[in-house]
Amino acid sequence: MAHIPHNDLTPDQIPPPKAGWREIGWFALTFDGYEVHGGFEACGDIANQCRQAYETRQSLPETLTELRTCLFFEQRRWRHYGYSPDENAMIYIHALVEQIREKIGTKDF
Repeated sequence: MAHIPHNDLTPDQIPPPKAGWREIGWFALTFDGYEVHGGFEACGDIANQCRQAYETRQSLPETLTELRTCLFFEQRRWRHYGYSPDENAMIYIHALVEQIREKIGTKDF
């Protein structure tokens, strides 16, 4: 999958609300969180902290980079597990996608 910089991302490239995991997974790979953050550990730390914030406070990251990092890492996480995300994970994943859509729509990078 080709990487898409924030400035080149358009609303029609973002999966629709309630998209399936396959479509979201492909979109997640348009960003490389490992490259942006210097490797697995830094990327994972950001993604895990953001996921914890969502689970405890329903709080999502504020920046497009953090949002895309989290979505990228969820794709990698579930690929590592070898199966599709469960219902609770998909709620979080859909929330990330919708927040990305909002950021792109308002050009709030």
